[in-house]
Amino acid sequence: MTPHVSDFHVVVPVVYIKAIKTLVGKSDELLLRCRHGLRNMGCELGKLVMVHRDGGDGSKGRHGEAELPVPEPPDPRLPLTAKQKYSMMASWKGISRAMEPTGVYMFIKLFEEHQELLNLFEKFRELRTRDEQANSMELAEHANTVMATLDEGIKSLDTLDSFFDYLTQVGASHHRIPGFKPEYFWRIERPFLEAVQMTLGDRYTENIESIYKVTIKLIIETLVRGYEEKKPDT
Repeated sequence: MTPHVSDFHVVVPVVYIKAIKTLVGKSDELLLRCRHGLRNMGCELGKLVMVHRDGGDGSKGRHGEAELPVPEPPDPRLPLTAKQKYSMMASWKGISRAMEPTGVYMFIKLFEEHQELLNLFEKFRELRTRDEQANSMELAEHANTVMATLDEGIKSLDTLDSFFDYLTQVGASHHRIPGFKPEYFWRIERPFLEAVQMTLGDRYTENIESIYKVTIKLIIETLVRGYEEKKPDT
C-alpha cells in the first residue's frame, strides 16, 4: 500500500521559517511604500493638472470660480457705447481711404446751402459754381486739412483727454479767421453726414448714420467750446 503525502510531516528548519517571515515582512513594507509613493505622485499630478487649468498662476480657469477682471467703467463724456465706438472706428477706415473726395463733396454741399460762407475763404471765394469748386486745387487742399482734423479727432476717441484737448485747440484757432462766428461750426454737420453717406454707399446703414450723428455732434460741441473758452486777445 502506497502511503499518501498527507501521512508525512514535512520538517522545515527553523532558520528557513525565519527567513521566509523576514521576506514576507519586507515585501509588505515595500508594498506599503509603493502605495504611499503612488498616492504622493497622484497628488503631484493633480497639482499639475490644476496649475494647467488655472493658467499657471494659481487663479481659477474658465471652469473654475475665478473672478474675471472688472472692465473699466465707460467714460461718461463719450455718448457712445463700446460697441458703437467700435463700429464708428471701423466705418471711418472707409472714409480715411477717400479723404479728399469726401472733403471736397462736403464743402460743395456746404456752399450749396450756405453760399455766404464762401466769403470766409479768401483763396476760393470766387468759386461760385459746383464745377469750379470740384476742380479747385485750393478747395481740395482746404478740404484735406479739415478732413485730417476730423480724422485726428475720431481716432482719438479711445483717449478722450487727447480728443478734447486737440479739438478745443482747433476750435480756439478759428479766432484768427476774420468774421468767423462759433455757430458756423454747426453749418458743417449736415454736409458732413451727406459726404459720409456718399463715400460709404450701402455701408451707410441706419445704425451707422445714428452713430455718425452722435459723433459729429460731439466734435462740433467741442469745437464751439474751444472757441468760446478762448478770448480773442489770448
